[in-house]
Amino acid sequence: MLIRWIWCVRPVTRRYVTLPRRLLSTQAPLDADQLSRTTRNIGIIAHIDAGKTTTTERMLYYSGYTRRIGDVDEGSTVTDFLPAERARGITIQSAAITFHWPPTNQQAASTQVPTTFDIIPRSSISHNINLIDTPGHADFTFEVLRSLRVLDGAVCILDGVAGVEAQTEKVWTQAGLYHIPRIIFVNKLDRDGAAFSRTVKEIGARLHGWPAVCQIPWWQGGNGSFVGVGDAVYLQGLFWQGAADGSQLKAFSLADLEKSEPSFAAEIKKARVALVEILSEHDDKMVELFLDANEDHLAIPGTQIVQSLRRTVLQTPQSIIPVYAGASFRNIGVQPLLDAVVDLLPSPIERPSPEISLARRTSTLSELMANNTSTKSAAPVRKHQPSTPLNIPEIKNLMACALAFKVVNDPKRGILVYVRVYSGSISKGSLLYNTNLHVSERAPRLLKMYANDAVEVESITSGQIGVIPGLKHARTGDTLILYKGLSAKSQPPGGLDSLQLRPITVPPPVFFTSIEPQSLSEQRHVQESLAILLREDPSLHLSVDEESGQTHLAGMGDLHLEIARDRLLNDFKAKARIGKIEIGYRETISSKTAPYTHHLEKSIAGKLAKASITASVSPIEEESMMSSEEEEQEEGEVEQAEEETGPFTTTYKTDDGNRITISHPDLSRHDSSAHKLHIPPHLSLPSLLSSIHAGASASLARGPLNGFPIANTHVSINLDASVHLSPETSPAAMSMATRAAVSTCLKSSNDVAPAPLMEPVMRVTIFVHESSMGSVVQDISSARGGQVISLDSSDAAPSSSTPSDDALMHINAALIYTPPDPFAPMGSASAGLGPADSQRQIVARVPLKEMVGYLNHLRAITGGRGTFVMSVDGFEKMGSQREREVLDKMREFA
Repeated sequence: MLIRWIWCVRPVTRRYVTLPRRLLSTQAPLDADQLSRTTRNIGIIAHIDAGKTTTTERMLYYSGYTRRIGDVDEGSTVTDFLPAERARGITIQSAAITFHWPPTNQQAASTQVPTTFDIIPRSSISHNINLIDTPGHADFTFEVLRSLRVLDGAVCILDGVAGVEAQTEKVWTQAGLYHIPRIIFVNKLDRDGAAFSRTVKEIGARLHGWPAVCQIPWWQGGNGSFVGVGDAVYLQGLFWQGAADGSQLKAFSLADLEKSEPSFAAEIKKARVALVEILSEHDDKMVELFLDANEDHLAIPGTQIVQSLRRTVLQTPQSIIPVYAGASFRNIGVQPLLDAVVDLLPSPIERPSPEISLARRTSTLSELMANNTSTKSAAPVRKHQPSTPLNIPEIKNLMACALAFKVVNDPKRGILVYVRVYSGSISKGSLLYNTNLHVSERAPRLLKMYANDAVEVESITSGQIGVIPGLKHARTGDTLILYKGLSAKSQPPGGLDSLQLRPITVPPPVFFTSIEPQSLSEQRHVQESLAILLREDPSLHLSVDEESGQTHLAGMGDLHLEIARDRLLNDFKAKARIGKIEIGYRETISSKTAPYTHHLEKSIAGKLAKASITASVSPIEEESMMSSEEEEQEEGEVEQAEEETGPFTTTYKTDDGNRITISHPDLSRHDSSAHKLHIPPHLSLPSLLSSIHAGASASLARGPLNGFPIANTHVSINLDASVHLSPETSPAAMSMATRAAVSTCLKSSNDVAPAPLMEPVMRVTIFVHESSMGSVVQDISSARGGQVISLDSSDAAPSSSTPSDDALMHINAALIYTPPDPFAPMGSASAGLGPADSQRQIVARVPLKEMVGYLNHLRAITGGRGTFVMSVDGFEKMGSQREREVLDKMREFA
């Protein structure tokens, strides 16, 4: 018999940008609540080359969005549309695309969505799926982070041959920090060496959750080719046959399988028993169903199993991980995976309300909208809770709240700002207020993106992901609000101008390269192109060396900068000379300076400007810079760039571990009368603080000895309004005075004791087989000057790259049910790990300089089987000998 996917036997839908409108026209209009219930915002996450884009292509084909299946090797995929992506065969930029599952043009069910899905399976009702295909390379971790920020669920793809790889652990942990429900699809089971059993055990050991095996591989004849899957939920075998595109499949009941494939049928029963047992340990309703079925595991209906899986997936933290099997390249297993996306992953209204900050206090958006006096949240919140409730009467006029999570420069459409709407609805022509930049911008048009294609829409409703073209100021991480009665020059009342959704953490860059225009006439075009690049990707940093005039572009890795360079030269047609990619070192001071007062008096734009400021600097002893990974792992805490440490003191923290403390003893944020007494009418305390911060940051961008950015330094600034301010003081003058004062202090400190050089140190997690571990450890500890932190067996020990061992589940792999791997060699994971074939995990701290080009060396000493992932662990002072070697080598190539 043919199963419920029979309507996708031959997708004949043409791929035009008008497709979604035609599809939507077959349904009656849905209200906002119904639309939210039938929406899934999901992401595809995995290690590089696990099959993310290949799986996405099959999803688009079976949903009827495309007429042919794209191929990564041919460069014909929908989501990898950048020239660099098609040339390299990897995903560089996350792509958003919308489709429907099941396809609405072949849907014969009722057009009205029921209020509950308990009677009708969700997978039988057409759902709107907003899918984001994310990169897998470690250099593009920020691209994954900003995509995860707006997702409601995720599908993690695993390579059935390689198992749980290094980057998979990293993105899994990052998704867990946002409490995103996840399911797993074990891909590439058609390849030689695929081991489903070993991979499932690695899921428990490394991803710290109990795998709920919903499907098992179907090997033809028990030891033949991979032809389908055994469904432990509905107790059937799914066999892909006929068409090479995988659109025709046949379902065999358990009774039929017992006649033709008795061993396979018996294994499906074992999988069902194990599934019910693991669900019973985490879902009380499953225990009731088990007792009502007279303790017969096979008698529980499949729909009840799905509902139990859904309840456990939505638990926080997630301890049950549904596992599905397939081979996307061979077009096996993708349709059931799409059903699982609809059945198990949550809709926007089922997710916890997003965390917000307002007037230096934290709450959730739903509590704010309800004008609740409580500030406790179902989602994690900052550790420093407000002492007074958020009670804003003006909140009744807030019509929409959205997060700009991505900015893209489209060669035809201009700047595109991707937004996720969390509350209300944004309509075409709406005036949006940017609470980060305090500017208003009108949304001339609204788009729904289908990879590189777009369809214009009238509105973007709550829970949806859309695109606003034409915004001139919005950046990644900005909060956009729609307020009733807002004009282009006004600000929202009641403190709503400070309403911000949880920001996106930008990791510090560790590589840089120099960029010089080929001529003065090209300088403007190069600067404009760089500005667009930085707006698209905030993990890129731009700085200017005042002495040499060189522009330095910094990024997360050599591939990251290589892609940025190619885009600058090829896409933007900028005529510039690009230098060699270098490591971004830091300087720090080792002596404290006395307060120094700088008096500025000069003509700026034809007007006399005066300003004075007092500054001093001191080293931050025994305080290492916090890495981006550690910042992410502080659950519930969102770092603010600015914090008010007292009514007369403001402190700023930077990515380089610097702290800027501004004392303003006669100026209080809470006393407006002080403003009138001490501040000239044309100035305000916020503008002064912003100018002082900008000036101090500019001086810290270049060290006094070698010109590297300053790190781990405390800058103390004293602003005496009665002495330092005058009618001729302007924000620009105050910024210039602060920069000069701090720079003088840094030079004074360097004169007493030369500024030590600091180098980035990486936390490296290496995965190798037991036979290669000794040579890898020797290479890391002796040849590369690294420090080995731990040696663990990846099949039994918890990962050291995870946030906290106390907060993680430690799973005993021996208790996990897995079907036998018929092709597993003796001594492999599924047959009882032998000492020579078991995979081991090495965690070490190694200077970044020693990790450049390490992948090729690792492959050479491990026979091509070693992999690693690394992240910034901090900056450390270098020894005098090593510092001289680094500086001498840099001068050789200067």
